[in-house]
Amino acid sequence: MSLVWEKLSLGDAALHCLKVCDPEEKVKVTCDVAQLWKAGCLGVGSTSSSLPDIPGRPLRPPLVAPRELPRRKLTSVAGRAALIHAITHIEFNAINLAWDAVCRFNHLPRAFYDDWVQVALEEAYHFCLLQEHLHSLGYEYGDFPAHDGLWEMAQKTAHDPLVRMALVPRVLEARGLDVTPGMMERLRQVGDLRATFILEIILRDEVGHVAVGSQWFRYLCKLRKLDSEKTFQNLINGYFKGETRGPLYREARLQAGFSEAELAMLEAS
Repeated sequence: MSLVWEKLSLGDAALHCLKVCDPEEKVKVTCDVAQLWKAGCLGVGSTSSSLPDIPGRPLRPPLVAPRELPRRKLTSVAGRAALIHAITHIEFNAINLAWDAVCRFNHLPRAFYDDWVQVALEEAYHFCLLQEHLHSLGYEYGDFPAHDGLWEMAQKTAHDPLVRMALVPRVLEARGLDVTPGMMERLRQVGDLRATFILEIILRDEVGHVAVGSQWFRYLCKLRKLDSEKTFQNLINGYFKGETRGPLYREARLQAGFSEAELAMLEAS
């Protein structure tokens, strides 16, 4: 690792990770910065540069509206690869989302940055697992179109860490908790046990990532003397307007910091 890294604040190092376009390089610098942060080699200081509206990402995959994504059957290799690619794209975006939280939101407790650096590191690990599996199927990241829903919500929540914690980890990423068991079963039925094992790892870790969002959402609500459950409901109604409907994986969501009242609200919306 270059000594140049050690002269940077965590904010500047996180911004560098955010701007890197090549996926393999983004994974490498993510691991480097996480190691330096944990070793105490980086200061907490904020970034000295303006943050980009668009994170670093490769020219491929092409980004399209969700309705334009082709549907493929998992009984074909191409169909399984398309599903794995969609999850790989989510994990790549999640690396950017974690680093964006680190360099965008300043003057929070050191534990906030500890948590999101660890999330970035785990998302990079997930990306590598999925990319390796794509390679085994004869494909790589970028071979299928994808959508940009996660980053679009990051842009909408860039003004406030409370809103970001509520709507990205606790809505979009929490939805992943709900749908992953079904994907695992479908992949198991077609004999893709390697993909099933990878999704087991991702599901385990994502419970923790959503829990990080829950923890800091409640911390910020308490700091501002807001009722967290009412605030969460108001944000859901303001940003999603009934679009959060669907069966919930209640056990995983409870582990990830949701209250029974919040789950009842989501189920009724």
